[in-house]
Amino acid sequence: MLIDFRPHARLRREQPEDCFEASIVPVVTALKGSSTELSKVRVVGDWVHYRNNFRDVVDIRPILPGEDFEIAVDVRRANSSSIGELTSTLLSRQPDRVFLEEWGTGTESLVWRFNALYWSALDLWEKATGRGYEQALPGEESDARNRAAAGELILELFAAWDRLGADAALPEQLYIVELGVGNGGQAKVFLDEFRELDRRHGKGYYARLHYLMCDYSTHVLDLARETVAEHAERVSSFALDATRPRTSLGFMQGKAFLIYISNVYDNLPTDELAYLGGRTYQVHSRAYLPSEEAAALAASVSASVEELPGFVHKLLRLGPSLLADACPGHFPDVEAAIRFWQQAWSILRLDERYVPLSGLDSYTLTDSLTGETLRPLLESGADIRMHVSNGALASFEDSLALLHPFGKLVCHDLFVNDVGDYRTAFRGPGKYDGSVVNWVNGPLLAHVGRRRGFDVNYERFRHRNGGNIVTMTAQARD
Repeated sequence: MLIDFRPHARLRREQPEDCFEASIVPVVTALKGSSTELSKVRVVGDWVHYRNNFRDVVDIRPILPGEDFEIAVDVRRANSSSIGELTSTLLSRQPDRVFLEEWGTGTESLVWRFNALYWSALDLWEKATGRGYEQALPGEESDARNRAAAGELILELFAAWDRLGADAALPEQLYIVELGVGNGGQAKVFLDEFRELDRRHGKGYYARLHYLMCDYSTHVLDLARETVAEHAERVSSFALDATRPRTSLGFMQGKAFLIYISNVYDNLPTDELAYLGGRTYQVHSRAYLPSEEAAALAASVSASVEELPGFVHKLLRLGPSLLADACPGHFPDVEAAIRFWQQAWSILRLDERYVPLSGLDSYTLTDSLTGETLRPLLESGADIRMHVSNGALASFEDSLALLHPFGKLVCHDLFVNDVGDYRTAFRGPGKYDGSVVNWVNGPLLAHVGRRRGFDVNYERFRHRNGGNIVTMTAQARD
């Protein structure tokens, strides 16, 4: 038996021995009382810091193709749960669950269809909850709105433009791109500060500025346009897929002096890979609803439990407004369909297993990269499980192509800074309101960026104490 009790920083404030006794000891006791071959078992204790997430307190994950398996325990919830009884039950029989899909990779999971629905129908979700989505963020705001950070960035742009202007190499049009504009708060802070600094320094750059606001959600873009209405002559907006910005912004290739991104990468689809006992595995998952909660959900819409998967898939295909039109006997109005959506999301869980990879070169990381890119990270030492941030990496690669030779990409997000960090703490997925959040594989993006000729650096967000936000910058090497 291998026991991996991950030393999350929270354990410095708790009593580590108490956490271990409450979470791991009952699992070991349950295993001793079963007929399980202990040499085939891994026990992993994680402090799952997202209160809303896709895990049960105890989960069993098969390690294919044999009979090995992993028992995963949420250390945070251990004191309030009967860990031993839950483990014994899982060891003796398959739990009763309502599965919503077949096994598949992380990026294929329907949780990302829920994620897309959240952004496409954000206005309905916000109306039902009575709060904006930014209130779900830690601190209920984005660090992108920090005026000092915006001013610092703008002055760096001015300095670069001054140098280009002195050499008669500054283009007439000065392009800045923001991916994931939210409600436009960051854009307004940036544009207000830009206009004021330009007036103060007498550069005349504001009159040449073109600010491109880009987001997946048309509702978000509508809000953002209202927020920056006084800068309307300087602003354009684009609805786009953040994983493929060049699809909509191909005309910008080599022209953007700044690409600004905040809290986007952690919300893009990702697979997970693991290196266990000298072998590489892909994490497969399938979404399900726990049977007891599923029964209550079915009763709330006058349906049988067997009908639930069909209703969930209709919801994801049609959205709540059309779901009410399509099934009026179960959803008498749009509000009923929204309640169903929110409740289904709140109880949604992920069943997981490890599937061997025949070779990293056979794994597609992005359209242009294979899994070989991951080898130095996966095989960096002890056993590890990590996100490969497929969506973030695809977005990052595409964005680099849009940068002017003197341009810079700046991204504020949840980044893992060191591969070893995956061995010490849970990094997602969690739930922010109706969307998915995963920490982003910073070493992987840096590795790919440097291969593309860019310097990629990470530092803690300098303009606010506390929090987990990290600032990534990428700029072409001199």
